[in-house]
Amino acid sequence: MIRFHDITLRRGPEPLLEGASAAIDPGHKIGLIGANGSGKSTLLALLRGELATDRGEVEYPGGWRIASMAQETPALERAAVDFVLDGDAVLRAAEQEVAAAGRAGDGHRIASAHARFEAADGYSARARAEELLHGLGFAPADSQRPVSAFSGGWRVRLSLAQALMTPSDLLLLDEPTNHLDLEAVLWLEQWLREYTGTLLLISHDRALLDRVVDGVLHIEQRRLTLYSGGYSDFERQRAERLARQQALYEKQQREIAHMQRFIDRFRAKASKARAAQSRIKALERMERVAPAYADSPFEFGFSDTPAVANPLIMLDGVDLGYAADPVLRGVALSLAKEERVGLLGPNGAGKSTLVRALAGELAPLAGEMVQASGLRVGYFAQHQLEQLDPEASPLAHLQRLSPEASPQRLRDFLGGFAFVGDQATAAVAPLSGGEKARLVLALLVWQQPNLLLLDEPTNHLDLEMRHALTRALQGFTGAVVVVSHDRSLLGATVERYWLVADGGVRGFDGDLDDYHRWLLERRRGGDGPRRGDGRGAREATPEAAHTAEQRKAQRRRQAQQRAALKPLRERAEQLLERIEACDQALARLEAQLADPELYSGDNEALTGLLQEQGRLQRERDALEAQWIEAEEAVEAAQAAGQ
Repeated sequence: MIRFHDITLRRGPEPLLEGASAAIDPGHKIGLIGANGSGKSTLLALLRGELATDRGEVEYPGGWRIASMAQETPALERAAVDFVLDGDAVLRAAEQEVAAAGRAGDGHRIASAHARFEAADGYSARARAEELLHGLGFAPADSQRPVSAFSGGWRVRLSLAQALMTPSDLLLLDEPTNHLDLEAVLWLEQWLREYTGTLLLISHDRALLDRVVDGVLHIEQRRLTLYSGGYSDFERQRAERLARQQALYEKQQREIAHMQRFIDRFRAKASKARAAQSRIKALERMERVAPAYADSPFEFGFSDTPAVANPLIMLDGVDLGYAADPVLRGVALSLAKEERVGLLGPNGAGKSTLVRALAGELAPLAGEMVQASGLRVGYFAQHQLEQLDPEASPLAHLQRLSPEASPQRLRDFLGGFAFVGDQATAAVAPLSGGEKARLVLALLVWQQPNLLLLDEPTNHLDLEMRHALTRALQGFTGAVVVVSHDRSLLGATVERYWLVADGGVRGFDGDLDDYHRWLLERRRGGDGPRRGDGRGAREATPEAAHTAEQRKAQRRRQAQQRAALKPLRERAEQLLERIEACDQALARLEAQLADPELYSGDNEALTGLLQEQGRLQRERDALEAQWIEAEEAVEAAQAAGQ
C-alpha cells in the first residue's frame, strides 16, 4: 500500500501540497489529475525517491520494484531494441553473468548463470521487446536503428517501451499518450488493463482513464482526494461533493449573517452585551466552510462561418506524396459544408499527408483538386507551434493578423483564452507546449474559418482545455476534419470517418470500437474491411448492420440537436448583449446622477434622468427574466438530446 501522511511538498516559495493525505491499495490503477502546475509530476518524483517531503511521510513496501517513464531520452547510438531491453536491469545482469561464466569456463557457474537467465525470462526477452516496439508503432526495421536516429516524439515512445519492459510492482507513467497515434493508444490501453501491478497514471485522455483506472487521485487546493472509478465517475462524485459543500457554505453564511446582525444590534446594550459577546466568540470558534471550489477552465466559441460554395473541396484521382513518391493514390472524395469527418488509419498511412493537401500546403502529384470560392481554412498542426515567433507576444501575433483591430479588442479576445495581464504582452518563448497550443487555437478562431483541419490538436492540452475545445467544435457551423488519438474528442465532434490505409482513402462505416476490431484483425493478418466499402468483418452480419444503422441514427440526432440548439443559444446571447447594453447605459446615468451640480440646477433635467433610470431598470429586469427562460430552454434541449 502507498500511504501519504500529512505531506507538504514545495517547489519554490509556495507549497504544491500542504497537509495532504491519501492511501492507495496494492494492485489498483490510479489516474493522477489536477490543474497544470498543481504538483502531479512532483508527486511521481517523490515516489521515485528523487525528492523528499518538506513535512510528513510517504510509505510503500521497501521491496517494490518501481518503473517509470523518462520525459527526455538522450540521442544514444544504441539500437532501439537494446535500449528497450536496458529497462530490465535483472535481465541485463543475468546476461553479463552468462558471458562472464562462459569466459571463465566454469561449468557450475555457467549452469547457474543460465538458470538465472531463464528465471529472468531471458529467452523471450528480445521477442517481448520487439512486441512492445511494434505495439507502439515502430516498424520491424526500426528495432535496429540507433536511438539518435529518431525524432523527439519517437524517443518518448522508446522511453515508454523501456518503462513497460521493466519488471515492476509500481508503474509510474507521466502523459504516455502525448506522442502516440490512436492505434498506439488503443494498444497501450489494452497493455495497461492487463498490467497486474500498481499503476499511477498522469493523463489528459479521459477515454483512457475511463477504461484503465479504477480510482482517481485529484490534486486540488494543495490537498489529495481519492475517488473511486474512472474519470467520468470522478466528475460525477466531485460535482456531488461540490454541491454539498456549496449548500453547507450557503447555510453557514446565513447563520453568520444572522449572528452578525444580532451582534451589531445589541452589543451596545448592557442587557444584551453578554449574549452579543457569546455570539462573537462563537463566530471566532466557527470552522468556516469554504465556498465550493471548481476549476475555472476558459470557454471559447467560433463565430458564424462566412458563406462558401458547396462542396468545399473535391479531389478526383489525386495522388499525394513527396517528390515523385505517392503516399496515397487515386484519392476521390468531396467534403461538404458542415460535414464532420474523423480520419482513421495506421501510423504512417498518410493521414497528415491528406490533411496537408486539404489545407493547400501540399500540391497533388497527379489528379485534380478543386477548392470552393470563399473557402477559409483553419489548419492546426504540431508544426504550427514551432512556427510561432518566440520573441513575439500573443498580442503581437494577433496584431499581425489584424493590424487594424484595437489593442483592447485583441486583449479582450486573448483573455478568453486565459492570456491575461502581462502574459498577453510577454514573449511566447517560455510558454509550455499546452500554452502554445492554446495560442495557436486562439489565432485559428480569430480568422473565422469555414473549414477546420485539426491534426492532433489535443497534444499538450489538459483535460479542461480539451473539454473547452470539444464544446467549441460542437457549436462550430462549418466543416471539420480531425486526426486525433483522443477518442472522447472524436466521439463528441465527428459524424463519420474516412479510413486512410493501404495507399488509399475510403469511407469507414463504423465507430471507434469497430476500428479497434479492424486493427486487431489487421494485426492477426486478416483482411480487415473489404476494399472499397470500408466495413469490418463484424458488419457483415445482420446484427452488426443493425448496430451501424443505430449509430447513423444517433449521429443524425446529434446533428439535429445542434441545429435545434443554435437558435436557442443565439437568443440567449442576444438577450445577454441587451442586458449588458442596459448595464452600460445605467452606469452612464449613475455617473451623471452623481454630479452635485445636477441637484442645484434644472429640476426638469434631474426628473428626466431619474425617469430614464427607472425605465432602464425595468427593461433590464424584463430582459433578465427572458434570458433566464432562454438559458433554461437551452438546458432543456441539451438534456432532451442526451
